[in-house]
Amino acid sequence: MGDVILHSDLNCFYASVEINENPSLRGKKVAVCGSTENRHGIVLTASYPAKREGVKTGMANWQALKACPDLIMVPPRYEQYLRYSHLVRSIYARYADDIEPFGMDECWLRLKGLDDPMGEGVRTAEEIRANVRRETGLTVSVGVSFSKIFAKLASDMKKPDAVTVVSRANYRDLAWPLKVEELLYVGPATSRRLRLMGVDTIGALARLNPNDVRARLGKNGHMLWSFANGLDDTPVCPADYVAPIKSVGHGTTCVRDLDTEYEVWRVLYELAQDVGHRLRKYGLKAGGVCVSVRQKDLQWAQYQHPLPAGTQSPLEIAQAGFALFRAMYRWPQPVRALSIRGIDMRPAAEPVQTDLFGATIRREKQRCLDDAVDDIRRRFGYESIRPASLMQEHLGATDRCETVQLPQPMYR
Repeated sequence: MGDVILHSDLNCFYASVEINENPSLRGKKVAVCGSTENRHGIVLTASYPAKREGVKTGMANWQALKACPDLIMVPPRYEQYLRYSHLVRSIYARYADDIEPFGMDECWLRLKGLDDPMGEGVRTAEEIRANVRRETGLTVSVGVSFSKIFAKLASDMKKPDAVTVVSRANYRDLAWPLKVEELLYVGPATSRRLRLMGVDTIGALARLNPNDVRARLGKNGHMLWSFANGLDDTPVCPADYVAPIKSVGHGTTCVRDLDTEYEVWRVLYELAQDVGHRLRKYGLKAGGVCVSVRQKDLQWAQYQHPLPAGTQSPLEIAQAGFALFRAMYRWPQPVRALSIRGIDMRPAAEPVQTDLFGATIRREKQRCLDDAVDDIRRRFGYESIRPASLMQEHLGATDRCETVQLPQPMYR
């Protein structure tokens, strides 16, 4: 008796849904793309005919059109993608109780208590593949393996509409010759560091001394070494598992570059409205703040700092983030995109040490105000009440942006 893990990956998911909903697009070069006007103009996914012309996920719209002049670009419709995602997961639920999503289009499934784990895993994968095609019109590639990492790797090996097995007997033959970037969680920065160590394949990583990898890359390096050697024993989480929330954030690509500190302040304050709302919704407060800044030339930086006390207040989060921005950002370029996150999560009901100078009383009044604002927005809509400084057309945070020179804010 044993277990087996499947990784199911819907092929060209967004594009496949659009083609399924509009059969006239079938067989054509299709890409689902963000809005160029709102500066979100990148390819989210493309059909296989478009990919064969050189269109890649993450490519700017103009680059995609240069590679494929007859490309058909369609806007994303996330409500449709969610609907299909739920339909496909209902199929998975016929076969497994432990189903762990990895985005809208990918899931791990754990099949338990099997007499012939690999054989039954392949048969189940073939059934899933056939049922998804028949019931939704989409295709899916399924990896079958003894670990989550190699199941994910297997599902990427043959596309579209295929089943691939990576077992304990063959993982060295199949996985080790692959580029190290094919391993889950090896991003561009980690790949560069591994190549400086002479590592360009998964096998080369597996053959390193684990102590050397840990010394160069820390605990994440040792984790990747374990993955490469087939030692991953990470469990597939049950379908009802909710991961602990480690941060709550919100970001935007501005519809025009920001040139002044006050423009940055207004965007941060706008974003913090959502952060504060979700902190209250989750019953958490932030013990620190993190701000990410992307410049006009697409270089980016990230800064973080602890807060003097945990908070759910959009105003306190925005003020702390803005102070951090002013202290760290030297304006080498105008600002293209911003995000702000509450970090160091702690329960909202956590006891607070009072002080002698009234800060605790002020925070309690602010909390009551924020709760009242949330209640008004729930009843009458988000736009029914807003901070006065955000009443004008939003600078950068939405597509209603205007170029307006605003006075410097006053802080109390």
